[in-house]
Amino acid sequence: MPNVSMREMLEAGVHFGHQTRYWNPQMAPYIFGARNKIHIINLEKTLPLFNDAMNFIGSLAARKGKILFVGTKRAASEIVAQEAERCGCPYVDRRWLGGMLTNFKTIKQSVRRLKELDAMEEDGRMNRFNKKEALGLTRERTKLQISLAGIKNMAGLPDAMFVVDVGYEKNAVAEAVKLGIPVIGIVDTNNKMDGIDYVIPGNDDAIRSVQLYVASAADAVLEGRLSLAQNQSGSGDEFVEVDASGAVAVKAVKKKTNKVVNKDAKPEREAPIAVEAPVEISAETSVAAKVPAES
Repeated sequence: MPNVSMREMLEAGVHFGHQTRYWNPQMAPYIFGARNKIHIINLEKTLPLFNDAMNFIGSLAARKGKILFVGTKRAASEIVAQEAERCGCPYVDRRWLGGMLTNFKTIKQSVRRLKELDAMEEDGRMNRFNKKEALGLTRERTKLQISLAGIKNMAGLPDAMFVVDVGYEKNAVAEAVKLGIPVIGIVDTNNKMDGIDYVIPGNDDAIRSVQLYVASAADAVLEGRLSLAQNQSGSGDEFVEVDASGAVAVKAVKKKTNKVVNKDAKPEREAPIAVEAPVEISAETSVAAKVPAES
């Protein structure tokens, strides 16, 4: 699993909370103190909780589980999209649609429509419509892409959800809790921990902190899939290959088959045996061959 040290967390600013007047009493066990009216988060408590969350993500990925990355705030959206694509996970980086989990059947219809519009754009069918109709289809496609591009290939409900800023993504958390989907959440000092299965107390506003969380989660997914691939290839018939993008592939190795030869069968025609001429070895040559040369 990703090996993140306390020093790396300090450098990323994970320990900086919100202003003391905005604090949530639920976060009191994870607050070290205050400095310049800013709460300081105790990283000695954050680090083990962070490791537990990453271990859970890795073990879930090793069992072919799907993790949905959610981060729609400005500081997180771009990072969430990049890291989720790197590890091949679904994500929501722009807007959380109401019912994205609880009304997934309807969402799947919208995803199907998005795929249809993408196909029309690729094969040039859009050009068959007049200007007004083509413009309407383009706008519809853009609108669907904003909300559904990250979950276009998500066939079913996720097995877990990784959330940056549980307060900002409260609707997503509420839907996951309603369906019993485990939630891994970054919880700052101004938020509450209700419904969060794996709490990671830390700064959810700084870009460097968000990068640390999301990149570590993506690494945990990749490592989990790698261990799954290695277990599947333990018989020696396959080998694991990781490409530059981090995708894990298991490729089969062709076995050499030994030909069974019937010893009793006689060849139709025996080839003549060539007799080599004897090679004369002089006494000097035989002695030189037995005695190694001095270095």
